[in-house]
Amino acid sequence: MASQHKHKQRVIRGAEDQLWNDFEAAAAAADTDRSAVTRQLWEWYVQRPGATLPRRPDPSAWEPADPGSST
Repeated sequence: MASQHKHKQRVIRGAEDQLWNDFEAAAAAADTDRSAVTRQLWEWYVQRPGATLPRRPDPSAWEPADPGSST
């Protein structure tokens, strides 16, 4: 049987590849991942008790993708 994810998968539409890659690099620079940052933002947005905005990495800690690159 194929492996199944523990949690239901969600999809984010309309995110350009460059944004997706930059988000991954920035999250990694903050010692986290895209899913954790997204959950934290959603919890803050719906005003869950105790929710805070995720920590942003220092801009010098990661390098954005080249705007002309598709990867």
